[in-house]
Amino acid sequence: MTVDLAMTNRFIERAEAKGLVDVAVATMDSPVGTLLLMATPRGLVRIAFDHENRDEVLGDVATRLSPRILDAPRRLDAVRRQLDRYFAGTLRDFDVPLDWSLTGEFARKVLRRTARIPYGSVASYADVAVGVGTPRGYRAVGNALGSNPIPVVVPCHRVVRTGGAIGGYGGGLPRKRWLLALETG
Repeated sequence: MTVDLAMTNRFIERAEAKGLVDVAVATMDSPVGTLLLMATPRGLVRIAFDHENRDEVLGDVATRLSPRILDAPRRLDAVRRQLDRYFAGTLRDFDVPLDWSLTGEFARKVLRRTARIPYGSVASYADVAVGVGTPRGYRAVGNALGSNPIPVVVPCHRVVRTGGAIGGYGGGLPRKRWLLALETG
């Protein structure tokens, strides 16, 4: 069975025009593996690495946000362009709208603070804990970072242990090392 690309595009356009797509999905290849990108009308809501089970990621988003999910890559073109530029080393700061719907209040505070860590710099879990007003909450900070639904764009890879040890990363330590190396040249 062949799929008519023009017909598929018309279907997606009609669904979006009628407001039937709550979550648009696209994939992209990157130096750190295939990324699954998801956006709501409010902005980028989820990036999943290829080691995560796509069906589980989609199921989680369907349960927590909406089951009206459709492969609609054009809605994510701006995100993909910025990610391409970031991976090429020519973009330092992302400028895409973010939808924080998959984060709780504390995690959102941690992730917003993390998003302010400059490109090429790192902060410790303790630094971030102090920055969000919970000086002894470095473990809670680690948990919030570990559940970051928008890695790379919200640069949780820039958070390391006190003393400089790399710490953990939801995308795996090889990815964290690669991202840090990209940024520090």
